[in-house]
Amino acid sequence: MKFVHLSDLHLGKRVNEYSMMEDQGYILQQILEILREERPDAVVIAGDVYDKSVPSAEAVTLFDSFLSELAAQEKPVLLISGNHDSAERLSFGAGLFEKSQVYIGAVYDGAVPRVMIPDVFGEVHFYLLPFVKPSQVRSAFPEEEIASYTDAMRVAVSHMDLDLSVRNVLVTHQFVAGATRSESEILPVGGSDAVDGAVFDAFDYVALGHLHGPQQVGRPEVRYCGTPLKYSFSEKDQKKSVTIVEMGEKGSVAIRTRELVPLHDLREIRGSYEELVDRRTYEGTRTDDYLHVVLTDEEDVYDAFAKLSTIYPNIMKLEYDNTRTRAGGSVEAAAAAEKLSPIELLGRLYLQQNGQELGNAQKDWAAAMFEELEGREG
Repeated sequence: MKFVHLSDLHLGKRVNEYSMMEDQGYILQQILEILREERPDAVVIAGDVYDKSVPSAEAVTLFDSFLSELAAQEKPVLLISGNHDSAERLSFGAGLFEKSQVYIGAVYDGAVPRVMIPDVFGEVHFYLLPFVKPSQVRSAFPEEEIASYTDAMRVAVSHMDLDLSVRNVLVTHQFVAGATRSESEILPVGGSDAVDGAVFDAFDYVALGHLHGPQQVGRPEVRYCGTPLKYSFSEKDQKKSVTIVEMGEKGSVAIRTRELVPLHDLREIRGSYEELVDRRTYEGTRTDDYLHVVLTDEEDVYDAFAKLSTIYPNIMKLEYDNTRTRAGGSVEAAAAAEKLSPIELLGRLYLQQNGQELGNAQKDWAAAMFEELEGREG
């Protein structure tokens, strides 16, 4: 059994106010070409198809075209909703889609769709568990004790009625403890959303979505494939790819990747204004990539953004790194603050105002309030 693991397409996304639609269309065509070469038995998309719960018409049209191409290749598609998707909108027409072998796990009601695909070693059972919050699992199973995301996953998995004699694949969209986040991911409201990876031990492979950097968490078979494109400058050094999974008999799983080459890379260049104006400084590199420009001049350069844009037309961000900015700590402080969760930001504010840290009881109360607010927003 060979399948391709994708996730976090984020169709319709804008990065620093730049539309990524053209880049996304380009990379989807590249993925389709990889599928033609690999000839997999199935394609898995582990959530965050769209960047917004109400996607643009252009984003919907692009995904419709992608699905149509997959259907033309006669590839079963196993799809779940992520935290950016509207589960109800993504599940529209799910019954009709199944006739084209597009299987959707979007709305969680306690039952997790199972898709069985046979090969020479028997059947592989794919379980399609969309992004869920503890409040949703509590609603489905009010008799269960659920106080955390780990509890929610444990309960959801325990009600799947797994057959451990066959090969089981879980497709889900959560943050597994120990994984590395990127700046473009939304930090959770109200405490930790981390799930203990041990709750997935019964599965032969866990196709994860949610985090943008390709990585395994614990064992190799618990894997984030990452986004097909870079969506923040924290991802500038990442190599984007699709993950190819080949399952032999029970217990045999081989994992490899196929690198993706974007229409425009997203990267950082730094130096003095004069160095950046002299194109030889970056000879051999594309000047139309999406850029974070860091100027090292001690004095601000008048109209630097406009002037440099005549050479580098896709500058997304321009900053200075010099004695003045380092003394102020502005760059480092801003980057550090972006990585804090709301509960951590509240703790900092409380410490500044009261001269002492939040107590455990206060943290628990605040986390409960944040989760309640998140439930209302969702």
